[in-house]
Amino acid sequence: MELFRLTIHELNELYREKKASPVEVTRQVLSRVEKLDPEIHAYLTVTADSALKEARDAEERFSRGESRGLLDGIPVGLKDIFLTRGVKTTCGSRILENFVPPFDATVVEKLRSQGAVFPGKLNMDEFAMGSSNENSGFGPTRNPWDRERVPGGSSGGSAAAVAADECVAALGTDTGGSIRQPASLCGVVGVKPTYGRVSRYGVIAFASSLDQVGPLAKDVEDAAIMLQAVAGHDPRDSTSIPQPVPDYRKSLRAGVKGIRVGLAREYFPPGLDLEVNGVVQDSVRLLEKLGARPVSISLPHTDYAVACYYIIAPAEASSNLARYDGVKYGLRSSQGKGLIDTYFQTRTAGFGHEVKRRIMIGTYTLSSGYYDAYYRKAQAVRTLIRRDFENAFKECDLILTPTSPTPAFKLGEKTTDPLQMYLSDIFTIPVNLAGLPGLSLPGGVSRTGLPIGVHLIGPPLGEEKIFSAAYALESEIKWERRIPEL
Repeated sequence: MELFRLTIHELNELYREKKASPVEVTRQVLSRVEKLDPEIHAYLTVTADSALKEARDAEERFSRGESRGLLDGIPVGLKDIFLTRGVKTTCGSRILENFVPPFDATVVEKLRSQGAVFPGKLNMDEFAMGSSNENSGFGPTRNPWDRERVPGGSSGGSAAAVAADECVAALGTDTGGSIRQPASLCGVVGVKPTYGRVSRYGVIAFASSLDQVGPLAKDVEDAAIMLQAVAGHDPRDSTSIPQPVPDYRKSLRAGVKGIRVGLAREYFPPGLDLEVNGVVQDSVRLLEKLGARPVSISLPHTDYAVACYYIIAPAEASSNLARYDGVKYGLRSSQGKGLIDTYFQTRTAGFGHEVKRRIMIGTYTLSSGYYDAYYRKAQAVRTLIRRDFENAFKECDLILTPTSPTPAFKLGEKTTDPLQMYLSDIFTIPVNLAGLPGLSLPGGVSRTGLPIGVHLIGPPLGEEKIFSAAYALESEIKWERRIPEL
């Protein structure tokens, strides 16, 4: 039986009925990684020995009737941005190539306490800066649906691993679309929660006011299970929301009857890919059939979101990445002649082109004489974008948009044109700027067989609403875990 193809909730049921074992599932997943990953390159580090030990521990708990819950014995991949005690954490960068953290991130602690099995660390754009995974310091991940195409980014390794059944579920991070866009391109479900819903303690920072942790999963129910496992207040994270976490699985079957679904005219521009538009319009019709009511809304400052983001995010990155200087940890160049030159040589050797580009942009916008002209103005625009959403949610309960403007593009297609690459996140960036929850689920496929995602946006702490709508939509779309041929 191909157990690696099953979902969290399906495997948990088999475990409880003693029809499958965590060790058997973990062995199948690791065998899958060994067979496929030389081509997919979703993993940067494989921890086979510790994963099998974790699986044996889970199996013993099940035999004693002491299961720790739905994630006990489930192989979960971790984007290589999460600190893992005793396991190398590179953040996709050569500057952290040999860095081994002394403690776990909060989300890793939570998964570990619930019995999750960790097969390894997943590839990503360096320091989460990218939309294609081509900025990884260790080579790109390839899309399982077409190995000549990108999986999206920056959580491309996480999305590809779930799509290729190289893990049952995964964790990623989303700063401007880095969970939802690769989920769309790889045909899986990805959730970016409300800012502060999940702890960022122990997550290597890119842009601290935008970063958020979330799951990538095979279906909506698994995504709800994963978010339930990692959400909640953490006193070690000053931005963590001190609110109780609802039972997301209970919200799945609430239905959409009477729900007002907002369609923002700014998200359906004249040049939108016809197949992407078609899939989204099909989803609107399905929701309407289920009793939802489409309403027209406007988000007038959407056109400024990408420009706003590419001032704020690089500015925060410039500050956050100043710590990588070759003194405290990470790469240290032996070529430096004195302290300042050591900084220069270390950062020149350790950072890739895109990271250097964003540090330079961020440093420029924060510099004397430019702060007011750029950074302060971008923060004012960010407020306008957030108010657009506040006004929209007076007229609707959820917003439905495309996730990505196109299906997966070819490797190398946009690497020479940074602006075109940045526009890959045009439909997801505003959600991060406003701190809202968003979910991408598979809506259909292109004529060439590539997945196309649809994007549900909710109000602050509106995860239950987007889960119930996504579950209803998923049931009608009947995606039924379409599998890429590998």
